[in-house]
Amino acid sequence: MRAIFRLALCPADCQKAVIQDLLTGMDRRRAASAAASPRQRVTARRKAKLGKGYGIPAGAGVDTALSDHLAFEDIMAKITVKNPVVELDGDEMTRIIWQWIRERLIQPYLDVELLYYDLSIESRDATDDQITIDSANAIKEHGVGVKCATITPDEARVEEFDLKKMWRSPNGTIRNILGGTVFREPIIIDNVPRLVPGWNQPIIIGRHAFGDQYRATDFLVPGAGKLTMTFTPADGGAPIERDVFDFPEAGVAMGMYNLDESIRDFARACMNYGLQRKYPVYLSTKNTILKAYDGRFKDLFMDVFEAEFEDRFKDAGITYEHRLIDDMVACALKWAGGFVWACKNYDGDVQSDTVAQGFGSLGLMTSVLMTPDGKTVEAEAAHGTVTRHYRQHQEGKETSTNPIASIFAWTRGLQYRGKMDGTPEVEAFARTLERVCIQTVENGFMTKDLALLIGPDQAWMTTGQFFDKIDENLKAELG
Repeated sequence: MRAIFRLALCPADCQKAVIQDLLTGMDRRRAASAAASPRQRVTARRKAKLGKGYGIPAGAGVDTALSDHLAFEDIMAKITVKNPVVELDGDEMTRIIWQWIRERLIQPYLDVELLYYDLSIESRDATDDQITIDSANAIKEHGVGVKCATITPDEARVEEFDLKKMWRSPNGTIRNILGGTVFREPIIIDNVPRLVPGWNQPIIIGRHAFGDQYRATDFLVPGAGKLTMTFTPADGGAPIERDVFDFPEAGVAMGMYNLDESIRDFARACMNYGLQRKYPVYLSTKNTILKAYDGRFKDLFMDVFEAEFEDRFKDAGITYEHRLIDDMVACALKWAGGFVWACKNYDGDVQSDTVAQGFGSLGLMTSVLMTPDGKTVEAEAAHGTVTRHYRQHQEGKETSTNPIASIFAWTRGLQYRGKMDGTPEVEAFARTLERVCIQTVENGFMTKDLALLIGPDQAWMTTGQFFDKIDENLKAELG
């Protein structure tokens, strides 16, 4: 058993006795551990308070006098995480928060190998963005990544950091390498008011982040004329040509596309996510208008469901259904939540922010990228780098920055790591940390953004004070 102790406020005349008590207790535990089989040792550790998290095994032999005089960072065996987690660091205020989470809430409790990649804007610029590519390939190799929020540079950021070029979004680069679907889910806290009061279970938005308007070709039409669309087959077959519109005057035009295999992968990712969360899955389109385009989404989703998921959904007691987008929006407002909503690219972009605000705050939104087979995930907070607070931090001022979504990026990644590795104690720890965050806010301790949602009389804490409270409550929960 590994134990790291720190003497605190211990009178000089008792330090020798305290240290002797510590060494004697460690000798007793070593002897007991040596006499036990490896299986017995693991079983004893896992039995220790798994229902609430992971705590001190019964009979650890910590003397009462010792506990009176010692402040301890770790008086229990750390939980072993079998396989590595890829850690992607980020920018500005979230980078500072990210370090605090790692050092105060993760590493004191978990024996985990973190494969670290610095995705700060300076690091991406210095490596010509190769660091982003390397990090994505590491996630592909090891299965789980956790990511801090990062800067996607615009013209002002290029000038601010004297960048070589306007690097593309690291999220886009990672998504293109891993494939998969981004799922956004709200963190529900009972005393944080919701704009839609009836929402008491999560609404998880699965956005098909490929094609459609986001890879479209659009242009200004200068004047009167005919717009046509032509497809020329690669095999030399007859071209397909369609008349689109006879323009009587100037206007705008756009052509967009998607791919069958991308749509099938989107369907698989959404249905795998529904199975993992035990939630029904709904696809929304406007196939009554876009009969071929949106109709293709509807048909391919049904093909994948019937061929690969129908029996598994039945066994899990969940369903799959297609609905028109306008009907789905109305239903989402009426329902209590508790479903996965599969959205086309534009719809997902819009509805994810709508749902986040409806649940109370963009600062309480998780984001998980999952591959179609469910075997590779990357978790992150859905918000940005909190630049305004970082400027205050640079001036030496205290901030009140909400770290909950960033904490949940770690916990969601660890839950998937535990699930993939068959280590329920890792999953239990992650769930415990999530529960502690929620209960801390529900008990009236929170950052300013959440306090303002509750009302003018709600007290709030600085970032450091809130971390202290989370740390205190986590120790109490585990100990």
